[in-house]
Amino acid sequence: MKIRLVNKGVFTPIENIEETLLPPEQGFYWIDADVDDLLSLQPLFGIHDLAVEDCLTEEEQRPKLEVYESHYFIVINSIRFDDEEIFLRALNMFLGRHYLITVTRQKINELRTIKPILWEQEVDSADRLLYHLVDNVVDNYFLVGDRIEARIESLEEDILMHTKKSHLTEIIGLRSEILWLKKVLGPQRDVIGALNKKELKLFDVQLQKYFGDIYENAVKITETFETYRDLMANLREAYQSSVANRANEIMRVFTALTTIFMPLTFITGIYGMNFDYIPGMHDRSGSIVLLFIMAALGFGMFYIFRKKDWL
Repeated sequence: MKIRLVNKGVFTPIENIEETLLPPEQGFYWIDADVDDLLSLQPLFGIHDLAVEDCLTEEEQRPKLEVYESHYFIVINSIRFDDEEIFLRALNMFLGRHYLITVTRQKINELRTIKPILWEQEVDSADRLLYHLVDNVVDNYFLVGDRIEARIESLEEDILMHTKKSHLTEIIGLRSEILWLKKVLGPQRDVIGALNKKELKLFDVQLQKYFGDIYENAVKITETFETYRDLMANLREAYQSSVANRANEIMRVFTALTTIFMPLTFITGIYGMNFDYIPGMHDRSGSIVLLFIMAALGFGMFYIFRKKDWL
């Protein structure tokens, strides 16, 4: 657990948690804690039992805003994408008049990258820190969205050039991740909308208006992932079309091979006729030569099929 006094973006470490119980002369306290630290923080700041229970028992929390007498409990989901799976990590925030408590289970990048912003903006109030955290989290969705779009484009190019069975698994997996994320984006958008429109005494009136800009970004993100869902459906259709085209190509080659072997079948039919004289019929090595030719044809066809990845 890290305790800091923040005044105009300047951080001062605090060793004794008892100092944070009273408002500082200037600035506010930022307590960055783990989930296990909540049990010790709860009696000091009067954190509501239900909020603590949510943090302790639910790994994947639904975005929410809960207003209590002395503090607000806000949950926003940070996003991470590793090119195969989308991860959401809950950022739990307890906002009081002179403090902000952030609680996480795993490390969240937005908590680290927020420090230069606080310095640049000379942040000196807890509600402004919360605003910049939410803004940072939402902006990161655009970065992840760009990576997902690039992944979709890469998949589409691979499918058109070299279709593989593994592509269908990737399409289904990524589409499932996008659908799951889309269900989370709705409640998160509503929470940000509530921060903009709901009457909240712990927020500065002028600052609260800025949440409207974040809300617009949240709406854009929701619409963007709706588009990604449609793109994944189109990608699946492209895969099926590519597989069908490949099957048609194979059938075309088989048809060509059948056409090639038609005269050979005609020749073997002649040699099977009951005539006394056929070239090579009475030659001692004739049968060996014929068997060699048949074996060569068989192995040659097998080699061609393996080379073209038909077998």
